[in-house]
Amino acid sequence: MDETAPPSPNAPTAAGAESHYRALERLYASAPVNALFASELTIEGEGRARIGFDITQDVFHAAGAAHGTIYFKMLDDAAFYAANTLATDRFLLTTSFNLHFTKPVRGGRVVAEGRWVSGRRRVFVAESRLVDAEGEEVGRGTGTFMRSRIALSGLPGYSQ
Repeated sequence: MDETAPPSPNAPTAAGAESHYRALERLYASAPVNALFASELTIEGEGRARIGFDITQDVFHAAGAAHGTIYFKMLDDAAFYAANTLATDRFLLTTSFNLHFTKPVRGGRVVAEGRWVSGRRRVFVAESRLVDAEGEEVGRGTGTFMRSRIALSGLPGYSQ
């Protein structure tokens, strides 16, 4: 993680950062696709996001475990929101995402942990890992995210 990079000249104050984090959490909750999943986002600080998911049989493939689309959704969202903590003005877009499956998920609580790796201007890199209820890693991913032209302040879920 590029923790030694100087802060952005547009970095928010501590109060501004907290406000941005809570707005990102509202944005996640307001996205229509997230009504399909029992999940919630928590922004833990700059460059860090956690999403808790409840895996149920309605997302299983024919062999009785969570379908790969669920892994992608969880890993992409955690990495995306970790990166978007550093972009206070624009909505980011996923431009690429690589994921690795390490264990099937057959149900229960799963947590996606995202963390920013590098980039502060136009392109951001973030990674995420998926941990099951037993604390075992079941998947891992790395994504590249780019600033869009979409202002966060114009999105209904972001603004109160």
